[in-house]
Amino acid sequence: MLSLVEIEALSLSLKVALTATAVALPFAIAVAYWLAHSEFRGKILVDTLIHIPLVVPPVVVGYLLLITLAPTGGLGAWLANIGLSPAFKWQGAAIASGVMAFPLMVRSIRQAFEAEPTAYRDVAATLGVGGWTRFKRISLPLAYTGTLSGSVLGFARAIGEFGATITFAANIPGLTQTLPLALYSAAQAPGGEDAAARLALLCLIPALLSLAASEWLSRRAKQRREERP
Repeated sequence: MLSLVEIEALSLSLKVALTATAVALPFAIAVAYWLAHSEFRGKILVDTLIHIPLVVPPVVVGYLLLITLAPTGGLGAWLANIGLSPAFKWQGAAIASGVMAFPLMVRSIRQAFEAEPTAYRDVAATLGVGGWTRFKRISLPLAYTGTLSGSVLGFARAIGEFGATITFAANIPGLTQTLPLALYSAAQAPGGEDAAARLALLCLIPALLSLAASEWLSRRAKQRREERP
């Protein structure tokens, strides 16, 4: 049986991961479409900056979020004055998770946009269809499977986020303690081996399910591309 702390950590993890994915998804779609269909000076630099969270230690991302959004100065002080400071709150955990998940989402969705046959958009442009309508009626529906796969990967990354979260939102039971943070606390506590094992299993289940779902969606998208005339 799960303890109250473990249930709270599971509930908070789902809340944080769903919020992070839902908020990051529109931005990921916009950036992915922009990168897939635009050529401009500095594109490599933009692409590099977007993917930085994939290669730097997560604590670096958490620290940057902390110095940027902490209520001690700058943007964080302004947010604190209007009652929206996210540091050391579950919203901060969602922001940290969303930032770490964002590159994976962009990468998957961008590949879906890049697989779109250019003839579809060219014909629509020839017929006078505007850019927004082409995106809404052609590009986005064709990239639906890739977008869903990116969302699943983003959710899996968000629910397993540790380093950026503990740095920016801290490890506060019932407030910011997600499953990975609860696992860390249990592993550090004397006699916490059983709790740590249960929490590890809880971390593995959504990760494995999400990866399996993403792989299935990727294969389905490939089949759909092969079936196109």
